[in-house]
Amino acid sequence: MTHRLFNAYCRAVLAHPVFWLVLLALLCGFAGWQARHFQIDASTDSLVLENDKDLEYYRKVSRQYGGSDFLVITYSPTDAPLFQRDSLEHLQGLQQDLKDVSRVKSVYSMLDVPLLFSPKVEFSDLANNYRTLTDEDVDLNLAKDEFTDVNPLYEDLLVSDDGGTTALLVSFERDEKYFELLHRRNDLRDQQRNGELDAGGELALEEASRSFSEYNSKLQARTAGEIQQVRDIMDQYRDRADLFLGGVPMITTDVVSFIRSDLKVFGVGVLIFLILALFIIFRRPRWVIVPLACCAVTVLMVTGILGLMNWKVSVISSNYISLLLIITMSITIHLTVRFRELHEQFPDATQSWLIRETAAHMMRPSIYMILTTMVGFSSLVISGIRPVIDFGWMMTIGLGVALIVCFLVFPALLSPLSPGKPRQGKDISRQLTLAFAGFTERHRPTLLLVALVVVGGSLWGIGKLTVENRFIDYFQEETEIYKGMVQIDRKLGGTTPLDIVIDAPKAEPRSAVQNDATGEGWDGESLTEAPGDPFASDGGDPFADDSTTDPFADEDPFADSDPFAADAPVDDPFAAGGTSEDPFAEPANQGLDLKDAYWFTPARLAKLVEIQNYVESLPETGKVLSLATTYEVAEKLNNGPLSYVQLMLLAKFIPQDLQKQLVTPYLSDDGNQIRISVRVIDSDKNLNRNDLLAKIRHDLQNNFGLEPGQVHLTGAMVLYNNMLQSLFDSQIKTLGYVFAAILVMLLILFRSLPVALISMVPSLVSAALVLGLMGWIGLPLDLMTITITAISIGIAVDDTIHYIHRFHEELPNDNDYVATMKRCHGSIGKAMYYTSLTIIAGFSILALSSFNPTVYFGLLTGLAMLVALLSNLTLLPALLITVKPKLKAG
Repeated sequence: MTHRLFNAYCRAVLAHPVFWLVLLALLCGFAGWQARHFQIDASTDSLVLENDKDLEYYRKVSRQYGGSDFLVITYSPTDAPLFQRDSLEHLQGLQQDLKDVSRVKSVYSMLDVPLLFSPKVEFSDLANNYRTLTDEDVDLNLAKDEFTDVNPLYEDLLVSDDGGTTALLVSFERDEKYFELLHRRNDLRDQQRNGELDAGGELALEEASRSFSEYNSKLQARTAGEIQQVRDIMDQYRDRADLFLGGVPMITTDVVSFIRSDLKVFGVGVLIFLILALFIIFRRPRWVIVPLACCAVTVLMVTGILGLMNWKVSVISSNYISLLLIITMSITIHLTVRFRELHEQFPDATQSWLIRETAAHMMRPSIYMILTTMVGFSSLVISGIRPVIDFGWMMTIGLGVALIVCFLVFPALLSPLSPGKPRQGKDISRQLTLAFAGFTERHRPTLLLVALVVVGGSLWGIGKLTVENRFIDYFQEETEIYKGMVQIDRKLGGTTPLDIVIDAPKAEPRSAVQNDATGEGWDGESLTEAPGDPFASDGGDPFADDSTTDPFADEDPFADSDPFAADAPVDDPFAAGGTSEDPFAEPANQGLDLKDAYWFTPARLAKLVEIQNYVESLPETGKVLSLATTYEVAEKLNNGPLSYVQLMLLAKFIPQDLQKQLVTPYLSDDGNQIRISVRVIDSDKNLNRNDLLAKIRHDLQNNFGLEPGQVHLTGAMVLYNNMLQSLFDSQIKTLGYVFAAILVMLLILFRSLPVALISMVPSLVSAALVLGLMGWIGLPLDLMTITITAISIGIAVDDTIHYIHRFHEELPNDNDYVATMKRCHGSIGKAMYYTSLTIIAGFSILALSSFNPTVYFGLLTGLAMLVALLSNLTLLPALLITVKPKLKAG
């Protein structure tokens, strides 16, 4: 910092401590008032990329085929088999009680579906009345066979293959106001993205975003209450059954509770640790109170800013309080250590002189320290992942606030106090840091060699890094989210949804390829003998009396939505980024005449059967549903394949309401597009999403004669995979940004390329070691771990700046690099030791989180800080002594 600017600081701040205390008190009061608006959110943005083209197609498919806002309850009776009347009555009681929950539209279960093979029914019976498990005269043994083996519509979907577990689907009423606000915001976002908004439009977008955010928060609170009602009812039935709750609203609600818990645990845990650490290190009340005051003001100010800006906190950014506490404490420890050193050197100095000299010595390195840390966090802005971007901006702003607060609160609180007596007695920490100096002097060649070996091994480990991770592993095994996902994954067909959408060939409209009289069609095949689908086009839910979609096949009750990011609907998976459609609205094909549908011919359905059989044969897939599923049922009911004429008669025979239930989820409104719903086994340890998607796409085009333009893969599986595959690119971009920006700042600060390059070494070693370790142990990159290297480099270089800045001040005394190293270790080395241990312990507290990526983030970042500390106390001085660069005046 220039002398002119520092003198201005002295005149404006140091000369008027009372004024700044009063002003800060007023600002804290305002920030506390704004903190009332501080909000937590969990939604879909964190599993999708900004401007993902596949997201646009996903929304188009959702608009066509619909969706559902639902909870799933798995039910496994413990005192009797599922297919006994007592168990069914117990299940029915649970179903009836759930219908009384606020806003519940319907509750579906195995009790509602038509029994087609218990015994076998005729097609004509479906148009009138059909039997269900609630009928007293039903043969339950036949019914069990139908649900577990005979009827492909039900097996592994409504009932597990062992016949011991079933599921209830709790659907909620549509919130019209919510979707009205959502659509308006997203329409304006689309216009902004296309450059179509003027100044008035920008204001309208800001207002629409605020209105949606506020209403979404109210909706979250209401949904939490409804889910609690569901859980209370479930508790009443646990005496005779094992029950697990799942679904997007439940995940959203539970993740919000995780965030609240993390905020409390991290904040309180770090605070308690800081109090103990400060007392142990400095052993005077003022050196506990002053740093804590700086921390408290910083956190309050930033929280007030977040509330004022209506900036919601997600799981990714939920540790902002602990990070601010750690970094603010780091600044104050450096200030405190320097103040105490000056007091030891000049015991008769006045308090104002000590404060002024402390600021003079520490302001410049502190500014660069914060700027480099801000660079680390700001690099996250280019990650392309919304919650990571928000986290980067949040911390960048917070660090600026922390720097300003520290250089206002620290002198203002100390000014009224007397200097007291200088510290006396044995300084153990100084002896420890000097021991590192001695070790460096004696083993300098060995240190440099070990550093090269570590970097080489780290680079080898980095080459083994992967991005393939399981969504289920984000949660700990004792959480209900994990248990519910495992239950659905293993017993009810899989959790992660994948849709295979196939278009009709553009060059072959139905009228050109099919002759209704001759029954000839696709590829010239005879259509009269090919098997067909008696229900025309399904594979979906045969029991949704008042639903327009298949509630189990259309959306994943667990993994089809991201529960982390800001302001997305709890019921619209992946629609947060800008969809303008409601996935729960009535799909468009309400009045389709099935005989006019391109795909509704025996030959084309036969090819669909082949495709479905192929998809089902893949080890990573669970339940697969499409028109082919209904064909299997029809073939069994008909005791053989249907002719083309039978298929057309059946198309005319199906009543409109049944067609709406069975056809809508799998056939487009013009009949030219089909959808195959696939559930992927997320708990499969051998699952590689990218390889699986590539294999399906390749095989459909090469083995089934489909053109590339006909085949589209979409759904949560695709969007999540896109996000994962982007992590490598995001890691490279953020690291490149951090290295380049910090190197430029170091060049400006030290005005020497050799010194700037040497300054980067400790941070590079720590970052490389962490990434290499992740590759060695097989820990994949995820939403949190991609932030570790950029953040750790930004923080680790702080101590490097302080050390070299002190080295520059001390070297002119004798121009002896070894002696200068020892003096630096005995002075600034202590502050580095204190701050690094504080940061390491602070990050380690994140291991108490219920969200596993946060646990890894805390532990790995703490490890990076430990390696950086050791590198700064050994490798950095070893390089300075070896290279002997010229240190120019700043």
